[in-house]
Amino acid sequence: MKVIMARGALVFSMFMGLASLIVVHVYGENSKVGRLPDSPNYDQIHRMQRIKASFLRRDLVSLPPSSISPSPSYDPPVILMSSSSRVYHATSYGADPTGKTDSTEALLRTISDAFETPSGGVLIQGIKNLGGTQIHLEGGSYMISRPLRLPATGGGNLLIHGGSIRASDDFPTDQYLIELSGSSLPYTYEDITLKDLMLDSNYKGGAISVINSLRTTIDNCYIAHFSTNGVLVQGGHETYIRNSFLGQHITAGGDPGERNFSGTAINLIGNDNAVTDVVIFSAAIGVMVSGQANTLSGVHCYNKATGWGGIGIYLRLPGLTQTRIVNSYLDYTGIVAEDPVQLHISSTFFLGDAFILFKSIKGIVNGVNIVDNMFSGSGNGIEIVQLDQSNGPFKAIDEVVIDRNNVKGMTLKATVARGSTQGNGSSWTVDFNPVLLFPNLIKLVQYSLSTSKSFPNHALRNVSGNRVTIESDIAVPAMVYVMVDQGMVSTS
Repeated sequence: MKVIMARGALVFSMFMGLASLIVVHVYGENSKVGRLPDSPNYDQIHRMQRIKASFLRRDLVSLPPSSISPSPSYDPPVILMSSSSRVYHATSYGADPTGKTDSTEALLRTISDAFETPSGGVLIQGIKNLGGTQIHLEGGSYMISRPLRLPATGGGNLLIHGGSIRASDDFPTDQYLIELSGSSLPYTYEDITLKDLMLDSNYKGGAISVINSLRTTIDNCYIAHFSTNGVLVQGGHETYIRNSFLGQHITAGGDPGERNFSGTAINLIGNDNAVTDVVIFSAAIGVMVSGQANTLSGVHCYNKATGWGGIGIYLRLPGLTQTRIVNSYLDYTGIVAEDPVQLHISSTFFLGDAFILFKSIKGIVNGVNIVDNMFSGSGNGIEIVQLDQSNGPFKAIDEVVIDRNNVKGMTLKATVARGSTQGNGSSWTVDFNPVLLFPNLIKLVQYSLSTSKSFPNHALRNVSGNRVTIESDIAVPAMVYVMVDQGMVSTS
């Protein structure tokens, strides 16, 4: 019994001691109650209270009182940045995210400071590595009156993202909202990324120009109201444009002003670029290509119908095209290729009588594959592949394969064709003009003759005008199968 009472007393004393500590803490933190001025701990606690109160007062000053109404003019917040931060906020430089006032100078200061970031080493020779520096637009919409031109000193490994930029009414009509302008060096910029941006050119010039730059990325951008080019790529290497939407006018098709669409959404005057998963919804020309070794994949063009003079993709580099177009969608607008050499088009859907046109400049077409595509039309007999020989006929034709395309409501054209005929006689002719693309051109003929009567001698007797004639030495009832090819390799 004594043991139990002793344990109870111990528990009770511990409980009372804990309660006294809680009371002392509560009072000691906020008041002198329970403390004597001559206590050895009094002065130290009082000093701590003053320090804490000073921090609380600073926090209260930094937050605007909720009772104050917002000012009609934009007052940029003060954003404290760590000296080691590589993220530059546009509003901290005075840029107006409401778009009511001109933010050109503020944004240029932001860009200039970002390019002064201490180097994280070097990229390609002569280009400073900015170490992943970011220019953050913070979801604002900014108006500018002249281009945001990156410093001519160059740099790389930098991201501009997260907002909207709009041209003012007095923006120069021959310039671009964002300009990567090259210097005398082979490359001025490397690994510059423009991402999550809406760029409104306000029908005053273009949106983005990339000059003499290496490995530039334009990702998830909405580009509208350009009067020249939405995106211009000139010189340099490996600009990747992806997951983006471009249109001179904001529309979803069937626009009453479609015949008046102008400008070019993407203009590639350079090598080794890629356009991937991009929609072009209004422009006279969707993509203009005049550089080698470019790739277009997942591109949907309904920029301006062929009937109004529009072109979805214009390959304007006669004699050395070197372009691949795959998994794309040409919607009432087609592809034009000047003297195509090394051109591949496959797995692409052509809707609304959209077709492919070869335009003769010097009469060359070489190394062209147009295979495994789908064509759908209105039943008006539009040919899926056509020739423009107004400058002269195609004469140098080699390694051209147009085959295995399926067609609905249009007229099939190919360089490989198969046909058959039957009859009782000694001569059989198959006419391939309705199918073959090039006039009066057959480079290879393969045929077989099947008959149940005797064993006649037979031979290929004539190949002219895209017609094939087979003759036998005696009259027999026979079925003749013929395959012809216009584009096989010429050998001597």
